[in-house]
Amino acid sequence: MTGSPLTWLSDQLFTMGVLSDALIWVVMLLFAAAGVTEWYGRRSGTDLMTPARTTATIAWVGFGLFWLNSVPFWWFEHQSFVEAGLALIGAPACFYAAYELYTGRTTLFVLSRAIAVMGFIYLPFETIPAITVGGLSLPAPRQYLIEVTTVITGWIISAAGYSPALVESPEGFMATYQWTLSDGHIYNVYIVLACTGLGSIAVFSGLIAAVRAPLTRKLRALAVAVPIIFVLNVFRTAFISIAAGNQLMHWFPDAVLFLFGETNPYRVSFLVSDRILSQLGAVVALMAITYLVVRELPELLTVLEDVLYLLTGEDHDLQAALDLPREPVAEQPGATSQSD
Repeated sequence: MTGSPLTWLSDQLFTMGVLSDALIWVVMLLFAAAGVTEWYGRRSGTDLMTPARTTATIAWVGFGLFWLNSVPFWWFEHQSFVEAGLALIGAPACFYAAYELYTGRTTLFVLSRAIAVMGFIYLPFETIPAITVGGLSLPAPRQYLIEVTTVITGWIISAAGYSPALVESPEGFMATYQWTLSDGHIYNVYIVLACTGLGSIAVFSGLIAAVRAPLTRKLRALAVAVPIIFVLNVFRTAFISIAAGNQLMHWFPDAVLFLFGETNPYRVSFLVSDRILSQLGAVVALMAITYLVVRELPELLTVLEDVLYLLTGEDHDLQAALDLPREPVAEQPGATSQSD
């Protein structure tokens, strides 16, 4: 750390760095502690609701601060109005969840457990760097996932009839497709952690793990969500790379550059294909995947209804609205045991 502590702190605010990493790890540990406390109290018959509720409330407040701090990063640095908008909505929703949980909406413990699981799946890939132990160099966990995604993306690009060069990314991974345009300009498309689908996989895994339901149906729900998310993401990444690398979506360049605060005209196809079309398409795809997962695991309705309550302030009956069973239509004998 250079300069005064105040200078360091001001540099860390409203961006994603050491401070935000530390905050989100603390928040996930608090969510986990609250979940374990509530679970142990319920299993042992001990009244631990007050400490569990207090811990979860603090976690929700911290989660809200994390999202509020991230809004400028998503908008100005990442240039994603979808993610910036979600963060802007998520912050007050987290503060509202803290209030509702503290004042008695105990169903939010399920969502709290889900967030803890999401964090412990995602954060190791996001925050753990490459390390050397006893002379043995271990790559960052993200490197494995990014490079595997890059290779599979390359297969799709090749199948589409294109052959960009694969070169090293700014992170030092073999994860950049380098395209040479017709005018000789070199355009690089970087494969990053967001291209792997890990974030969405972590969300669904956390939700599925958090509800109390038979393990067989949890595994079926995972088998629906995870492969679809990963396949859609590698096709999305290939689509973006081809579109940007061949300048196929140079649409309304002045408007697009103004919207994203850019001046480089070669970025237009990337911004249209990734920041607009792919991200809006991802929202639709995630809604469809949610519907398919809920068909396998109706217990998730309670969590989804809690999320809608936090966003709207009103209770919703998704079972009736979507014509979904709250319990499975048919369950195998002996599959009625609950897993926490």
